[in-house]
Amino acid sequence: MNTLMRIVVLGLAMLVGTVQAADPLVISTGTDRATPIAVVPFGWQGGNVLPEDISTIVGNDLRNTGVFEPIPRQNMISLPTQASEVIFRDWKALGAQYVLVGNIVPNGARLQVQYALFNVATEQQVMTGTVGGGTDQLRDMAHYIADQSFEKLTGVKGAFSTRMLYVTAERFGVNNTRYTLQRSDYDGARAVTLLQSREPILSPSFASDGKRIAYVSFEQKRPRIFVQNVDTGRREQITNFEGLNGAPAWSPDGSKLAFTLSRDGNPEIYVMDMGSRNLRRITNNSAIDTEPFWGKDGQTIYFTSDRSGKPQIYKTNINSGAVDRVTFVGNYNANPKLSADEKTLVMIHRQDGYTVFKVAAQDLERGNLRILSDTSLDESPTVAPNGTMIIYATRQQGRGVLMLASTNGRVRLPLPTAQGEVREPSWSPFLN
Repeated sequence: MNTLMRIVVLGLAMLVGTVQAADPLVISTGTDRATPIAVVPFGWQGGNVLPEDISTIVGNDLRNTGVFEPIPRQNMISLPTQASEVIFRDWKALGAQYVLVGNIVPNGARLQVQYALFNVATEQQVMTGTVGGGTDQLRDMAHYIADQSFEKLTGVKGAFSTRMLYVTAERFGVNNTRYTLQRSDYDGARAVTLLQSREPILSPSFASDGKRIAYVSFEQKRPRIFVQNVDTGRREQITNFEGLNGAPAWSPDGSKLAFTLSRDGNPEIYVMDMGSRNLRRITNNSAIDTEPFWGKDGQTIYFTSDRSGKPQIYKTNINSGAVDRVTFVGNYNANPKLSADEKTLVMIHRQDGYTVFKVAAQDLERGNLRILSDTSLDESPTVAPNGTMIIYATRQQGRGVLMLASTNGRVRLPLPTAQGEVREPSWSPFLN
């Protein structure tokens, strides 16, 4: 849960309003088989061992979407690895529908990676390409190849070169906790520290340029919103209002920031123009309104409110002020996120009782609800900019961890992250 929801969740849980809704269609896992693809170990003409295995990273990327299922490496040991030697009969025998091969060649102080993608059924090459970089950029090159392959095969832009924000909390004694804001690859690799504090850091959010982030810090013993430049580390305090200052969310063009304030006595949604710093109040209701998330038109904001008696998701037009309820299934729906095509709403959902919180996706056209997680204390979902994957915080073996799930329900796996409690994930936009 983000900043404000942590503060008000106890009050929300005590509300006793009821919701009338039809029985949902709840799907706990995907049913169709993922497309088998062979990502062959890339050839390497250098003498030393490379620090990263490109083919493994590419295979993991494609698998994480739930669209592709890489052929196990041990099944490919005796098969050719060069594009000129692909024997389709052998790959058909393994059940592969596509084969990706590559070769890494030293190029001065850099490396050049050549790769080719084949359709096994048609026995045709469907893509070839080259990418270069240093040995410290092997993961970048692997993510790039996965992006190109995914887009070629699906028509959907790959999101493997994107980044993720998250917060860790490490305890050093009873009253000594260190909070760290981290940025990493989308899969948790190559984490770097952007900020450390003795006080909580919550609700990090990328701007559309990928260079600015907003977050809530308690360094003044009260929640306040800051904006920080990722490259320079320069940071600026944006809010200093009495009461709650929480849940920052960037508009699609990065010119505005929506957040929740209780400056007027009740938690409401506000929007700040980042150029003029003018502030507009968007909602006006006696209920708790929080967790804004922008639609791609830059005029619609989805948010969580208990105005119906229990937390549900609503949307409003920031110009007309019109408000519509979006969720009706379950007695708790919060923290809304939209898929890239805005056909799917991702949220934290509770169907019955008061203790089981799961990540769910609602089809906004049909109203069907799918459960995407198999854990029970989930929070803070964030969606890949192409809508194929979700990362969320949950608990595993008594520790806060991040989980990745494909939106088609086929993949769920924990992400490798730093020690301590891990929470508050936030996916970056596409990065140029």
